[in-house]
Amino acid sequence: MLEQIQQAAQFIRSFNTPTPTVGIILGTGLGALAKEVKTAVEIPYETIPHFPLSTVESHTGKLLLGSLAGKPVVVMQGRFHFYEGYSMGQVTFPVRVMKALGVETLLISNAAGGLNPGFQVSDLMVIEDHISLLLPQNSLTGPHVPAFGDRFPDMSEPYHPELIQAAETIAQELGFAVKKGVYVGVTGPQLETKAEYRMLRQWGADVVGMSTVPEVIVAHQMGMEVFACSVVTDLCIPETLEKASLPKILAAAARAEPTLTALFRELVARR
Repeated sequence: MLEQIQQAAQFIRSFNTPTPTVGIILGTGLGALAKEVKTAVEIPYETIPHFPLSTVESHTGKLLLGSLAGKPVVVMQGRFHFYEGYSMGQVTFPVRVMKALGVETLLISNAAGGLNPGFQVSDLMVIEDHISLLLPQNSLTGPHVPAFGDRFPDMSEPYHPELIQAAETIAQELGFAVKKGVYVGVTGPQLETKAEYRMLRQWGADVVGMSTVPEVIVAHQMGMEVFACSVVTDLCIPETLEKASLPKILAAAARAEPTLTALFRELVARR
């Protein structure tokens, strides 16, 4: 894999853009931030050596290199999921490539279902911690590559405390609210049953989603500072559960996009 990472990074560097220090992964229905990037290069995933292809309708499938808030960034406009049939190594391959390009800070967004009864649709939840035990594969499984970091990385603080504090400060300064809580990662693509929602809430999860955790584990192993934020796109309270649909989820994400975009833009500006 190390050789493949180097080949992908070399291809991306051939476009002669400034070295990105911040990487951003945009989740379902959350692509508006890409419009804020002063894009120097757009690279379709299919042209990058060894990159997977994004097969989800709401994920564009482009790597953007440019600047945001005056800082050089690389942005994934669309991510990869285990439910698409990819291994966890393939899902997290772009994160390792970002690190090879020079990225030190990774910002991640996702759409998630709200398990916490105190949450509302389109709320932003800053992820403080996560639960990965339900995922059938770990993104670190396989032969250990010392260049990637520790074989047994400590996960007591996978989400960088200073970035969490900065996000709270930014929200206060800009006059909007953010929640904080625990994200539980599941494989999908089906949504959960009422019984499963009850179980996940009893485990201590505030939101549930089908991404993010594998990327965070890899980024943390490689020494990157990680921040992640969920947009609550549907409510998963068993007693009042309504059927979810992709159009409703995308609409909820769209309502939250301006606030999420402002948050990420300010976080980048302060790195």
